[in-house]
Amino acid sequence: MAAKFELKESKGQYLFNLKAPNGRIILTSERYTSKSGAMNGIDSVRKNAKIDAQFERLESKKGEPYFVLKAKNNEPIGHSEMYSSKSAMENGIASVKENAPTAEIDDLTD
Repeated sequence: MAAKFELKESKGQYLFNLKAPNGRIILTSERYTSKSGAMNGIDSVRKNAKIDAQFERLESKKGEPYFVLKAKNNEPIGHSEMYSSKSAMENGIASVKENAPTAEIDDLTD
């Protein structure tokens, strides 16, 4: 299976998940009010995933590492799950960098 963006509609809003080739979600988008906004978000992920500085590495209140991918304007585009270690989080970032630029879009909104 190839990496893909799954575009979904939920409660009148749009969001997408970037899934790795193994089917695991590696990035979940912010919510968008329009489908075109979500499509622009996917384009932004593709562009910004190549730039390490666009990944903000954070830690939850429980001490779990996670990351947020930001656009050039510093607005969040998407975030990861909580990881068990910083090295696992770095593997997640590496997977986004590798998979996002060429991932196909699976439009589930129809």
